[in-house]
Amino acid sequence: MTTRIGGVSGPPYGTLNCALHIQDEPVDVIENRRRLGETLGWPFEAWTCGEQVHDRQVAVVTLANRGKGRESREDAFAHTDAIVTNEPGIWLTSFYADCVPLYFFDPVRQAVGLAHAGWKGTVLRIASETIRTMSEAYGTDPSDVMTAIGPSIGMCCYEVDDAVIARIDSCLDEIGAEPGVHSYVYRPGAEYGKWMLSLQEMNRQIMIKAGILPTHIEICGMCTGCRTDLFFSHRKENGATGRMASWIGLRSASQR
Repeated sequence: MTTRIGGVSGPPYGTLNCALHIQDEPVDVIENRRRLGETLGWPFEAWTCGEQVHDRQVAVVTLANRGKGRESREDAFAHTDAIVTNEPGIWLTSFYADCVPLYFFDPVRQAVGLAHAGWKGTVLRIASETIRTMSEAYGTDPSDVMTAIGPSIGMCCYEVDDAVIARIDSCLDEIGAEPGVHSYVYRPGAEYGKWMLSLQEMNRQIMIKAGILPTHIEICGMCTGCRTDLFFSHRKENGATGRMASWIGLRSASQR
């Protein structure tokens, strides 16, 4: 995953904004994307992404639609917050400023996935939907999958109201979480009707109930709200900020 450092975008998107859906100059965003690809050894043509609308739709990416969304959001996979592939040479990417990046790698079937999970996508269980799609498309066994939960806003900084917690509770009930799990997912905030929520732990619980082994889940402890020197934070910067990019892909023989 990128930080906010090393690109050409001007304030308030400085400097490595990688998203086209905010008011940054498209030419700067595309230059940032090209620089990232060159640094990582991925051709810009491989860059592939979804529209990201805080829902649960998953797109299966093939070489036939490789590169969708790389220069225009209108060309991205529509209404899509997660993308998966088993074909080498496709660079899956998505964008964040507090929401949770979810990474999936099936070393047995050689398939990868990437999901964008804000609180809405989380309670819609986009994590389990990604696993389900990989199982249907590639024969993935959830117990084989290695996952990671990337930098995102932490319980220390993410305050929500009763309405959000009601959705969280409903989701925990739906997946059959043990009662004690709730205390790991959220705690009371400083004011009545406010709560501090851990989207990382919530997604971890969803992954486990989807069949991912707890030992196959890595969580980055860095909070985007605490570290605005390194990361963009929609919450801490009042919406006027850029977006980091996460990525995953299977390298082709020519890239190894």
